Amino acid sequence: MILLQEAAPAATGSGSFFASPLFLMILLLVVMYVFMILPQRRQQKQIEAARRALQVGSKVVTSGGVYGVIKDMVTENGKEVVVVEIATGVKIRIDKASVFADTSDMPQQGRK
Repeated sequence: MILLQEAAPAATGSGSFFASPLFLMILLLVVMYVFMILPQRRQQKQIEAARRALQVGSKVVTSGGVYGVIKDMVTENGKEVVVVEIATGVKIRIDKASVFADTSDMPQQGRK
């Protein structure tokens, strides 16, 4: 009994909190949050702000890589739908969430 009482305090006080696996796990989670989650949230906020600023006549690219010009914006069944003209007389309807970027201020590339 005396041996157990002497051994117990030595085992509990031998390690430091900063060297414990719990501290390392918490440190890993904080690093992941700072370097992965925060930048992703900022990027999502920028994309949402760009979608809210869209208007008829804006040149856009969809998430599928289709370039076009917004001709109309309507709400159907509670969803915002954008009518995009991708060629002269060719219009497609897509969900507003599929519009990825506004390319109105990007320089036009010449075709070869």
